[in-house]
Amino acid sequence: MSHSAVIITGPGFQDHDVVFTYYRLLEEGWHVDVATKNADPVTGKYGVPLPMDKTARPLIAFEDLSVDQYDAVILTGGHEAPDRVRQDRTVLDFVAGMDKAGKVVAGLCHGPWIMVSAGVLRGRRACAYIGLRDDVINAGAEVVDSDVIIDGNVITCSYYGYMGTFMRAVFETTEKLAAEKRDL
Repeated sequence: MSHSAVIITGPGFQDHDVVFTYYRLLEEGWHVDVATKNADPVTGKYGVPLPMDKTARPLIAFEDLSVDQYDAVILTGGHEAPDRVRQDRTVLDFVAGMDKAGKVVAGLCHGPWIMVSAGVLRGRRACAYIGLRDDVINAGAEVVDSDVIIDGNVITCSYYGYMGTFMRAVFETTEKLAAEKRDL
């Protein structure tokens, strides 16, 4: 069964995060969209452009995000991108909707800032990059010192050096949730 994910980001994204998650999802045969404000092309902190390459699908706008279209949302890091994205109500409603639907909500490095603003971390176990640890605690999460934490459908990763483990968690959790749905 083929799965579908959306990576949500903006200007000044952490290039490693978007490049790695994007190509790993494609490698696993997933349908991948990348969403930016107004579907505008953006550039990463180190110069990687979005759309990523000439085979990439066009970017989608935040307004086009729809919970029923995706199995997972990937919230990537960089200081600037998540800080801009978390100010967008449409994205916050989408992320909260994905959580409410029991779909994978995965945040990497500074990506959980968006999860904080969407209110999906309250009462969850999470790990956090040192720069947003206080924010995650103040959002009501129990912060655990770890590379990657899976709490139900919510996945957090404290640093992009652990992206391999993070993406395995995304794939395994999506499969597990799909199997549970089938068994109902």
